[in-house]
Amino acid sequence: MHISEKLADAHRAGKPGFSFEFFPPKTAQGVQNLYDRMDRMHDLGPSFIDVTWGAGGSSSQLTCEMVHIAQTVYGLETCMHLTCTDMEKEKVDNALKEAYKAGCTNILALRGDPPRDNEKWQAIEGGFRYALDLIKYIKANYGDHFDIGVAGYPEGCDDEQDPDTLMSHLKQKVDAGGTFVVTQMFYDVDNFLNWVDKCRENGITVPIVPGIMPIHTHSSFMRRAKWSNCKIPQHWTDALEPIKNDDEAVREVGKGLVAEMCRRIMEHGIMALHFYTMNLAQSTRMVLEELGLTSREGTPTKKPLPWRQSLGLSRREEDVRPVFWKNRHKSYVARTQDWDEFPNGRWGDSRSPAFGELDAYGIGLKGSNEQNIKLWGKPQSLRDVADVFVRFIQGSLKSLPWSESPVTDEAGLIKDELIDLNQRGLLTITSQPSVDGVKSSDPVHGWGPSNGYVYQKAYLELLISPLLMHELIRRIDLSQTMTFYAVNKAGDLRDNAPTEGPNAVTWGVFPGKEIVQPTIVEKISFLAWKDEAFRLGTDWANCHPAGSGSRKLIEGIMNNWYLINIVDNDFHSTRGIFDLLDGLRIENLDGPLEESKPVVNGHTPKPFAELDGVYKETDGRVFEEVLN
Repeated sequence: MHISEKLADAHRAGKPGFSFEFFPPKTAQGVQNLYDRMDRMHDLGPSFIDVTWGAGGSSSQLTCEMVHIAQTVYGLETCMHLTCTDMEKEKVDNALKEAYKAGCTNILALRGDPPRDNEKWQAIEGGFRYALDLIKYIKANYGDHFDIGVAGYPEGCDDEQDPDTLMSHLKQKVDAGGTFVVTQMFYDVDNFLNWVDKCRENGITVPIVPGIMPIHTHSSFMRRAKWSNCKIPQHWTDALEPIKNDDEAVREVGKGLVAEMCRRIMEHGIMALHFYTMNLAQSTRMVLEELGLTSREGTPTKKPLPWRQSLGLSRREEDVRPVFWKNRHKSYVARTQDWDEFPNGRWGDSRSPAFGELDAYGIGLKGSNEQNIKLWGKPQSLRDVADVFVRFIQGSLKSLPWSESPVTDEAGLIKDELIDLNQRGLLTITSQPSVDGVKSSDPVHGWGPSNGYVYQKAYLELLISPLLMHELIRRIDLSQTMTFYAVNKAGDLRDNAPTEGPNAVTWGVFPGKEIVQPTIVEKISFLAWKDEAFRLGTDWANCHPAGSGSRKLIEGIMNNWYLINIVDNDFHSTRGIFDLLDGLRIENLDGPLEESKPVVNGHTPKPFAELDGVYKETDGRVFEEVLN
């Protein structure tokens, strides 16, 4: 979506919006840290983000990569900076092609700063001299595909201080195709508001977005103000100078000063704030909290769908996904990135598009072995493994091998039941409670357009010992409402699905629209997820030294247990799945895995094995062979 449209919508609604700027880090670890921060800051609800461009395209490849990741993986509307500095037309063409392929529809066209080894800015042969030239070139080659932002200078720029000349340049850029203005950083709000009024007097009617630099430390505040020739109001100096050596106090006082400046801006009718984050989150978040634009927990944007939507070139209309990747959206995007088209309105024939291989970047377990051992410990028993899952559900762990993000508020409704299952040795991977027609504006379950109602069936996915499978399947078969798919690492698939078609587990009813069914369960995608799920567990095992008790324990679970998903198709029922599992548990959680025993309603059932496609009771030797 074009940024100018977002800004116009915010202005009409009288509802302030905000955006963030990031720059390409210099190290690989810095890049990963920034991606993690972008992922978290998504939930603050920015209207868009922008990514800077190094002088002469020095960071062009990384900038293009960041734009692609932000758009397709994190679902962030992204604006790519593009400068004239040391940029031949070929470089510009390549950058625009990459932005186009990433689904990016917004460019901030800049002249750019001179390279560090040049005191004055000079155009290179075959390049562009002014941002105006770049704007005309983009418009000539891409028409209206790109919304083009331009820079505004309320306090002048390095090589031009005359305000009339700068105003004339700005008017030319807007007339050539600039659709919104982003200003340099400033702290003198009176000067900025006067400048905005002069822009309007000169016929510049496009949205103007003020550039806001939060205060992180006193030294960085002074350094950046000096670097940009930014005037600091006297009362700011009086407030910050006495506490300049106390970083925490500076952030607290600075939060108030910047927030008051933002209020003045919004009172003037400007409903957009652009934060120069310097790749940091804390100070920006503090200002947003002070303004009441987000909660201290972080308020996600209003969700168009129950899962995070990708804004990639061909994915903007995608509105159906399997529930299995509920907690691993980055992996799902990576494994489906080569699809020619994406489900819209219905899942369709899932057998035609193939899921990508597991060796693609971003699919395996994140983090180093040392980091993951520190996070999840060195489990020596099934109880230790179960405790990892329990701590995740309780919120003391931020991730699991199968979940990239912390447990959601939605899980809070069934938190006690999930903890109980794991304490009984039934390891829960993904879940959702039933929802019977809550408003689409509901802060926990809501999604989609206003004045609608959303529904979902209870769903549970878990790893379960083969020792309990016979009894569980017997119970499901006796049920009138439960459907399931179960599979082990070797590919032994069990199910009672009436058809191979998709089973919608989430849907919404909205005014003037067909029923939307954005989350489904079906066999082919479950088998693709099965490979990934067991791969992740094996990756976890391999974090530990070969031959260690921890590796053997986790490998034993991965090699022998079943991954099962259960849907209660009665969406009015709140406890059906948990009643189904009542009385099932693993005895002796503290002993070796091979000594764990199933318990069903207080009794130990006979083991079973699969013979001729049917589960039959056998003696215990079958499981001694399997587990060993």
